[in-house]
Amino acid sequence: MKGINITSITLYSTVAFSSLFRSCAFQVVPTGCGGSRQPSTPSTSTGIGIGTGIEPAPTNSNTIHNNHVMSDDSFGSRRQLITSLVPSAIVTATGVSILLSPQLSFAEDVQVDPVIVDPVIVAPTGEIKKLFNEGRALEQQGNIQASQRIFAKVTKLAPRFIYGWAYLGNSQVALGSLDPAENSYTKAVNLCVESRKEEEKLGIPRCNDLYLLYLNRGSLRLNNGMAMAMAKEALLDLEAADSLRAKPDAVILQNLARAREVNGLYAASDRDYTVAISMTSNEVSPFWLRAALVKFQLGDTMGSFDLIRRVENRFSEAPEVRAALAAMLYAKGDQDIDTARKKFLEIPDRQRLKYRNDEFLLNTISWPPRMIDNIKALSDAVGDAGRVEI
Repeated sequence: MKGINITSITLYSTVAFSSLFRSCAFQVVPTGCGGSRQPSTPSTSTGIGIGTGIEPAPTNSNTIHNNHVMSDDSFGSRRQLITSLVPSAIVTATGVSILLSPQLSFAEDVQVDPVIVDPVIVAPTGEIKKLFNEGRALEQQGNIQASQRIFAKVTKLAPRFIYGWAYLGNSQVALGSLDPAENSYTKAVNLCVESRKEEEKLGIPRCNDLYLLYLNRGSLRLNNGMAMAMAKEALLDLEAADSLRAKPDAVILQNLARAREVNGLYAASDRDYTVAISMTSNEVSPFWLRAALVKFQLGDTMGSFDLIRRVENRFSEAPEVRAALAAMLYAKGDQDIDTARKKFLEIPDRQRLKYRNDEFLLNTISWPPRMIDNIKALSDAVGDAGRVEI
């Protein structure tokens, strides 16, 4: 199956570096996590692909592959029981009204027009195909706003086209419109599920990239600024993606591990992170920091320090990396407390004071409880208690 890169801009280009350490598959372009996935669309004979490129993405990039299939077996009729409650009244000579009993009329006795439902479109044709490809070309050129307008038009003209919604969601993610993007991904997921339920017919493709649609939506839900509120929904999406993929996938695993971590399933999260790291061990990625935090939560001090040191070597200037290492050193006590204080004070005041903010700790960076306890204690130790965040 050919993969197509989701977009060509960096999602986190305007946010703090700490955002990189949340979830990786949600990134539009590889930023140490491995990139983001895009459903692949078949060629003219097999469908149209989702993304901004025609060739498969690099091995360590997240590419969503969605094979587009259109089925025309969406027409059906419904046997209906029609109840005709007609309280006909007969007035007698004495002026008394007699109400007749309701009469039942069955479908066989009444002509009912069949309910016609447009088929799910996996591979568009004609003007829709031309317009869709125009949007993809604009996306490849980096003109995301223009491509979004095109994809929005595609969804209006062909609301049953799976990848019109998927691509619209991609462009919305790239522009930071995460709530609308979730809605677009949900429509794509629902249409793909419907397509898979339809009877398979010769020459008519079906949607077989559902796992990638779940991956995109699940990753979005982990990064929508309210990770705790969407934690269960994100976990369900990513578990579905993992199940449908049916083989180890580094991008799915690192996001699934993150979802399990946010839901407090630390042992399962640690296993997923370990496998994901083993599949991408040649390059240190931001998600390694998350793996270190989980190991620290589980009491694996040696494992957590091994990972955090390697992350520090690559991302030494990142405030979240400095804060995490400082918190771990502080937990060791004794001679490491002074080292922890110095490391924590390397962070500029404005950024350092965020680590006293519960909203920041719980929802923005979503650290595990043990890490939160230690960073707050360290914050007190350096005299930040009572200071107001600038």
